[in-house]
Amino acid sequence: MINIYCQRLDETWYAVVLEDEKIWATSWDSNQQRVLKSVLQSLPLNTPFQMVEEQSELSEKLLTAMKAMLAGENISLSKFKFEMAHLPKYSQKVLAVLAKVPVGYVTTYGALAKTAGGGPRAVGRVMAANPFAPLIPCHRVVRSDFSVGGYGGEVIGNGPQTKRTILQRENRGYKEPIKIKINGTALSLFPVAFVRKD
Repeated sequence: MINIYCQRLDETWYAVVLEDEKIWATSWDSNQQRVLKSVLQSLPLNTPFQMVEEQSELSEKLLTAMKAMLAGENISLSKFKFEMAHLPKYSQKVLAVLAKVPVGYVTTYGALAKTAGGGPRAVGRVMAANPFAPLIPCHRVVRSDFSVGGYGGEVIGNGPQTKRTILQRENRGYKEPIKIKINGTALSLFPVAFVRKD
């Protein structure tokens, strides 16, 4: 059975969807109904689920990790197992590449497309439907002119400003772009400081 855990930490609601040790979806918002709607939309149709009041050890770790990530802390994803088998293969590929973008850097829709395949718009559609925000950090993908672009769809009010705020918290003062190798292809990364302020 798939379990949904939802908890308010400070002024933010966090939700995680788990089955055994696998993460099916995560989300966050200032509004409980919106955060629940977001995770439910991430599940395949007719998937049985239940709301669970008492937190499990894994749900507590995830909720804490999500809060820490939104505060700009560096969180290792290696300890978490994301359930992606129900997602389109292309989405799986894009999200796997995105998960490797470290704190303090952003990449562009175009650079991500160059590494994962497809085009920038296809990457944008995957970002808009990311079922694992903020853990798989779609907030670290910006436009080629380093403007932030959209964020959060209907879930997060004033998404671009929220995205900018998270990125400011993640700024580590890096000055130079870098490239990381992923499956034999180089993914271009740019310091958060490159992101436009407007």
